[in-house]
Order: sequence, then structure tokens, then C-alpha cells
Amino acid sequence: MRILLLGGTRFIGPHVVKRLAQDGHELAIFNRGLSSGEASLPEGMVTIQGDRSRLGEYREAFHSFSPDVVIDLFPYTEADAHLLMETFQDLAGRVVAISSCDVYRAFGRVNGIETGPVEAGPLTENSPRCQNRYPFRGGREDRWDYDKVLVEQVVMGHKHLPGTIVRLPMVYGPGDYQHRLYPYLQQMRDGRKMILIEEGFASWSWARGYVEDIAEAILLAATLDVAKGQIYHVAEPDCLTMKQWIERIAAQIDWQGEVISVPATDLPVHLVPQINNRQHICLDTGKIRRELGYQESLTANEAIRRTIEWEIAHPPEGVHQMINYIEEDELITKLGIGPRYGE
Repeated sequence: MRILLLGGTRFIGPHVVKRLAQDGHELAIFNRGLSSGEASLPEGMVTIQGDRSRLGEYREAFHSFSPDVVIDLFPYTEADAHLLMETFQDLAGRVVAISSCDVYRAFGRVNGIETGPVEAGPLTENSPRCQNRYPFRGGREDRWDYDKVLVEQVVMGHKHLPGTIVRLPMVYGPGDYQHRLYPYLQQMRDGRKMILIEEGFASWSWARGYVEDIAEAILLAATLDVAKGQIYHVAEPDCLTMKQWIERIAAQIDWQGEVISVPATDLPVHLVPQINNRQHICLDTGKIRRELGYQESLTANEAIRRTIEWEIAHPPEGVHQMINYIEEDELITKLGIGPRYGE
């Protein structure tokens, strides 16, 4: 197939490109151009450099490639989605848009965007979505118009161009520029005897997915006709609590310390995550497994091992400022929960 990717050089994108190339698909990528530290592209891949906000100006180049499928790796706003569908409505056979589990009302309750009772059980593709629009307004200025609910409505509601939505969990693995795993890994490698975590956050469950498996799911959604007009979750089958997640990391490097859950009242405010930790975010992934034959390519332990290996080789900037060990040691002594580091 001829597959055009919008984006594709940060974190998830290079893994999708690699997986599609392995299967022999003819690929093109549209982005602003590679910057320092971003992944190189496979030999022979068509590149179209340009500005996403002026997507329609590149129709001639898109027409020349004539994609069967367009994969939009980060449709950001409702305007992005309209421009996407208008540009490709007579140039492509289908659009696959990458979305997120932050579309759900339950996720809005985690962040205080939505109110109401906790929703129990794994979320399905039909679970209620957020009613309040623009979840990041009032925060970073460049994210005011971000709203995946509106993006999905546009992609799935187009009259002439079929769409497919893939909703992602928290994604980890090689290339993760947010370094979600690193703060815990660093404490273990520094020989800390214990890792402190607020008890509500310790028991909070969040769906996760390893980046190479996420790439496989996107490939299936893009290349199988049965995915046309469908919405899919992708996530690991076990929805770990934060404490279980940290312990899984520890097991891979044989860390012999202990993860200590501490009541929020005993911690300074900046060590207490400001979320509704009673609302868990676990995803039912039965649909993508049944309809597309999706399954993880690696064991959970191997996925963690590969992530650790990458994180050690690519530590984030300012790593020594990530954790205040002096403050933690004082807190440990004050609470009487264990020996000071080094004793």
C-alpha cells in the first residue's frame, strides 16, 4: 500500500515508519523537516516538507504520491481535523487519526475537568466522552484549542472520506521525550533504599502501552479494510497501579529497595499529584484483538527492559534536579519510616 504519514519523526512516529517499512509498504512523510535528535528516515522514503497549518497548499505533492491511506499521528485541534479531511477527501482512500484516552469523561474526572461519580470498570470505545471542551484552556497558551473529542467527530463524520480512530494509553519505550519511567529508574540506580509515593497515587491505575506494540496497532488499523469506520483502543492487558509499575521497573534491575506509600497529609504539596486518583483509567482492548488480530509482540518484562536500556543511554536534561534527595531524607527521618540514604 501507499501510506502517507503526517508527522512521524518523534517517539511513536519512527516506530510506525519502521514497522510499515518492514512490511514493504511504500511510504511518504509530511512534516516540518527533521530537527536535531529526531529519527532518520528509511532509504527511499518520500519526504514532503511543509507547514501543517497550510496542509491544502501541498495537494499537488500529495496527489503525486497518491496515498491509499493517510495516518495523522497528531491531529491537534478541530481545525486540524477539518483541514485534514478537506485536503484528502478526493486524494486518499482512508484516514487513520491517532487519538487518546483523554477523550473520556472518566479522564476528565481525573484532571478535574469533569465532575460526577467515579466510573467503575475498564472503559470501552463507547464509554461516555468529555462534555467540557478544550481541556487545556487556561494552561499552556499553545494548547488552548487542543480537543481530541472534536477531532474524532470531524474524522468520523466526513461524508466522503472514511476514517479510523486509534485511541492510545500512556505510551512508554525508546524515544519517549517525556521520560515517564526515568525518575523512578534514576532513584534505583542512585542506590536509594526507598521510593516515596503518595498513597492515593500509588494505588491509581492507568492504561499503558509499549511503543513498538502501539506501532503494530497503528499498522493494523491502517492496512486492514475491516478497520474502516471503526474506533479502537490499544493498551496492555494488565492495567497496573503506579506502585506496581514502579515495582516492575525495579524487578528488571534487581533493585532491592522498597516503594513506600505515604498519606498525602504527611507530604509537602508539591509531592502530591493533583488528580482524582479514585478514577482509574483502564481500557478494554477486546475489540482490536478480535477484529484486527492485535497482540503484543514482546513480554511486559522485555518491554520494560528495552525502555530501561534506552533511558540509561538517553538521560533527560537536568537529571540531577529531578529529585531532591535531601528533602526526601529529611522527610523519611521525620516520618520514621526507614534509614537515611547511605546508612
